[in-house]
Amino acid sequence: MTDDSSHNSGHGVPDWETCTEEELWRYVAWHLEGEGISSVLVGGAVVSIYTEGLYRSGDLDLVPDDFGRPRLEEALRRIGFLPTKSRYYKHPECPHLFLEFPRGPVEIGQEFPVIPDEIELGGRTLHLLSPTDSVKDRLAGYIHWRSRANFDQAVLICPEAAGSGRPRSCRPMVPCRGRRGDL
Repeated sequence: MTDDSSHNSGHGVPDWETCTEEELWRYVAWHLEGEGISSVLVGGAVVSIYTEGLYRSGDLDLVPDDFGRPRLEEALRRIGFLPTKSRYYKHPECPHLFLEFPRGPVEIGQEFPVIPDEIELGGRTLHLLSPTDSVKDRLAGYIHWRSRANFDQAVLICPEAAGSGRPRSCRPMVPCRGRRGDL
């Protein structure tokens, strides 16, 4: 993840036509937190963040807390996101990314609870899977769905562990207040 200072404390409007999954996540999660709706970023967008854009998911899966779910649609409307005919939310100026809000709790295989990493951004706390949990999530998908793409994403998150020799660190650049050491 990149330094907080380049993201206007999380609440600056992203460049809708070119924003990354990380930039959109910071913007949306920061605003949801302000509405009292806590969420955890899971899935491919987390891979995009930890691979610094090497992988692009095209969507953000945010698991909101059950108490905030009834207020979710109105909170999203306030920042320009509209529901589609399916389960997604789109911003009319952001054609390349959309939002999805799967039901919780956050689980990885049979592991529950999953305690997400946290970052402080503009006085608010944002949550996402840790690099280790993201790798476990992708590997669980590989085993369950026999999806080679999930396996490849797990490898991308931590290339040193896969023996690629690339020097990029697996740790986020923004200090996370996680529960343990990560990859």
